Amino acid sequence: MKEIELKIEGMKCEGCVNRIKNVLSSIKGISSYELSLEEKTLTLEVKKEKTLEEVIKKIEALDFHISK
Repeated sequence: MKEIELKIEGMKCEGCVNRIKNVLSSIKGISSYELSLEEKTLTLEVKKEKTLEEVIKKIEALDFHISK
């Protein structure tokens, strides 16, 4: 497994956090994740690189910007 930290720009409130959590819960291959509104970060463990690509694509589809 691989632990990755991503910065999420545009995350401003608990509503944003909940939208991202809903997306993450629908993606298979995520072992665990932690979302921080204060630091605007997502730390997650993924089984495959392909899973990470899916995470980034789906979160960006919600109009957030991801940087590593």
